[in-house]
Amino acid sequence: MNRLTLCLLLSFSLTCTWVWAQKKSQPLDILITNARIIDGSGNPWFNGEVGIKDGQIVLVGDAKGMKANQKIDAKGKIVAPGFIDVHAHVEGSIQARPVAENFLYDGVTSIITGNCGNSSEDLDDFFRELTKSGISVNVASLVGHNTVRGEVMGTVNRAPSDKEQKKMEKLGEKAMEDGAVGLSTGLIYIPGTFAKTEEVVGLARVVKEYNGVYASHIRKEDHEVLDAIDEAVNIGREADIPVQISHFKISGKTSWGKSVETIARVEKYREEGIDVTVDQYPYTASSTRLSVLVPSWAQSGGSDSFNIRLNDAETRSQIENDMKIMLDETGFSDFSYGFIANCPWNKEYNGKNISEVNVMMGKEKNVEQEIQTIIDLVKVGRRVQMVYHKMGEEDVQRIMQYPLSMVARDAGIPEFGTSSPHPRTYGSCGRVLGHYVRELNVIRLEDAIRKMTSLPAQRFQFTDRGLIQTGKVADLVIFDPNEIRSEATFEKPHSYTKGMSYVLVNGVIVIEEGKHNGRKPGVIIKGQGGTD
Repeated sequence: MNRLTLCLLLSFSLTCTWVWAQKKSQPLDILITNARIIDGSGNPWFNGEVGIKDGQIVLVGDAKGMKANQKIDAKGKIVAPGFIDVHAHVEGSIQARPVAENFLYDGVTSIITGNCGNSSEDLDDFFRELTKSGISVNVASLVGHNTVRGEVMGTVNRAPSDKEQKKMEKLGEKAMEDGAVGLSTGLIYIPGTFAKTEEVVGLARVVKEYNGVYASHIRKEDHEVLDAIDEAVNIGREADIPVQISHFKISGKTSWGKSVETIARVEKYREEGIDVTVDQYPYTASSTRLSVLVPSWAQSGGSDSFNIRLNDAETRSQIENDMKIMLDETGFSDFSYGFIANCPWNKEYNGKNISEVNVMMGKEKNVEQEIQTIIDLVKVGRRVQMVYHKMGEEDVQRIMQYPLSMVARDAGIPEFGTSSPHPRTYGSCGRVLGHYVRELNVIRLEDAIRKMTSLPAQRFQFTDRGLIQTGKVADLVIFDPNEIRSEATFEKPHSYTKGMSYVLVNGVIVIEEGKHNGRKPGVIIKGQGGTD
C-alpha cells in the first residue's frame, strides 16, 4: 500500500469517527427504553432500546451513553412498527375527520385507500387537500377501476369502445403519475361488474409501467370463488403485475370450508411464479351496500333505468326470481343475515336485519316480501350500507394462519356514535392481537405483527417503513400484549381499541399514554410514478 493511499484511508477513518462522535454528542429526539422489540420481520422479540432523530430510527439495541430530549419508558411493553392497513376507504371521511382516531387507537399509522374499484377522481387534488389540511396518519391510494369507468362510460352494461378504453387507460396513467400505488377493482359493484377481463388487463398494463400493484375485490367470493381467483391471477399474469386479493373470504353457508381450496389455489399460482398475496379482516361478517342483493344487470344505466325495469311486470318478475336464486346460493333461508348499518333517510332501521325491517314496514314475514323490501330500499337510494353475517369462523382462522395474508379493516373514518357500522371500523388489529393471538392462540404475536407491518410494506413497496431498523421512518407503536383488545362489537360498534399506549407517526407522538394529542404529522405516500 503506497503512502498516498494510506493517508487517504486514515483521513477517511478519522472523518467517520468525527461524524459519529458528533452524532453521539447530539441528543436524540426520542429514546424508547425498557422495550420488548418486535421488529416486524417475524423474528422473536428481543429486549432493547429505540432511538429516534429527525423522524427516523437511528438506533436499535443498546443506547448506552446516548442523551435524548424525551424518553419513553416502555416498561417491558411491545415496541413494534406502526401498522399498515392495505384496505381502507377514507375518501370523504378523512377530510372531515383528519385525525383518524379509529385507525390510530388501533395502531395503524399508514393506510392504503382507493380500494374495491373506488378512489378519488383526481388524486392530485386529493393529496394536495390532505397535505394542506394536515392528517394524523400516512395515506397512499390506489386508482379505482369503477371510478375511471364511471367517468368515461357511466353505468352502462357493455364493453368499452377502443376510444373509451384508451381514455380509461389515459386516466389510469394520470393517476399513477399523481402518485397512485396501483389499480383496484370492485368486480361485484356497478359499473365494474360489467367489465370483461381484457378491459381490466388493459388498465393493469398501464399500471405495470409505474411498478404498481393490482388489488381486486374479486368477482365472486362464494361457490364461484375459485373462478374469481383465477380471473384475478390471469389479469396479473397478462399484465405482469403483482396481485393482491382483497378481503379474502368464503361467503355463504354452502361454501364454508372452501378456504382449504382457495389457499391451495393461491399457493399453486405462486409456485408457477405469479406474485399473489391476500388480505382479510378478522370477522365472520362483511359490510357493503344493500344493492349487491339486486342483480347488477337490473341496475345498469342508473336509477331511472332501474325504475323503468321495475315498472315492467315481466322484467320485475325476472329481477325477483334472480334475487331468490342468489339467496338460495348462499345457503340461507331468508335475509335475516343482513343488518342495516346505515340507512340515510330512516335511522330507525339502523341495527335491524332485513327480516325485521320488513315487518317494521308492515309486510308479511316471508322471503318474497323481504325481496320487495330490499327493492323498495334500493329504489330510494343505493347507499344503504349493510353488515352481512355470511362467513364461517373456521375459514377466518385458516386464512389468518396463511403466512401471506395481511390484516385490514375495509373501512373509513366514522363519525363517532353515528349509525351502526361494522366493528372492524374500529378494531381489526386489536381483535387480531387480543382475540386471535392472546385468547385463541391462532397465530404467534410476532407473526401477527409481520402481517400488519413488513408484509404490507413489501407488497406496496414502502421501502422506508414497516420494520424497526436504523434508517427506517419512525412509525412505531407501544402496547401491552396482555391488555390490547378491540372493544367494538356488532351491538356496540363505536368503541376504540384499548391498550395502545403510544403511537408515533414519522417520529412524532400522536397517541400519548393512551390519548390522541391532536397532532397531524402524517404524509402522503406516493407510488413510484408520483412526483411532488
